[in-house]
Amino acid sequence: MTLEVESQRGERFVGSAVLALADDVALTAWHVVADARSVWALFADGQRVEVTGCIDHDGVRDLALLKLAKRMPHRQAALCRELQSVAARAYVIGAPRGYDFSISDGLISQIRSVNGSLQYQVSCPISTGNSGGPILNQHGEVIGIAAWTKADAQNVSFGIPIEDFVRLDVSQRPTTWEQLAATGLPAPTKSLTRLHPSTDKACEAAAGDFAALQQWLKDSVGKSVTVVVQEAGRTNVFTFTVE
Repeated sequence: MTLEVESQRGERFVGSAVLALADDVALTAWHVVADARSVWALFADGQRVEVTGCIDHDGVRDLALLKLAKRMPHRQAALCRELQSVAARAYVIGAPRGYDFSISDGLISQIRSVNGSLQYQVSCPISTGNSGGPILNQHGEVIGIAAWTKADAQNVSFGIPIEDFVRLDVSQRPTTWEQLAATGLPAPTKSLTRLHPSTDKACEAAAGDFAALQQWLKDSVGKSVTVVVQEAGRTNVFTFTVE
């Protein structure tokens, strides 16, 4: 599905998601909805359904389970929890630059440890708007969710294995976007945009302002961190030790 997201500041973005685990539950990347005021899901047949809130999320690993306002029977994707092999075929579905339900193909280039978690490196072409969309194997099973792409490189993108998502608690009562906003937006370390869902806006920390970023850096002294910044259609990745 395509996610139509309006942020707390009134900006409108486009991201992606996939129906799984239940007829009214969607998987996506947390940064797509981290500061949402409203979210709607658009399906390929034109049906548009409100996303009422977030069931569970992991800001560190960029994972989110979303609750739809109504059930959508017979649309759940099949999931594959087994870690795929390097050189296996991979396919990505999403809304690159707002072109809904586009599919691209490639290979699993490598499986890498990113901030202590395994991620798929894929050669599938991925652009802004693919964030949160499914990565499929040759059997049409979802093996991961598109998360971020490497700046100044050709088709070097990364996805979160589906195994990380099934560890979230689908039984939790959903938290509405208003409730999430009232509790305070998460720190940038948990939600820095990788593939930002906007089709025409610069990347920004979903958690908010520069002061929050400064505080996060102060709290991260001695740690190795990775910051991903997108500007004018280019994504730059910076890895450094905070001193």
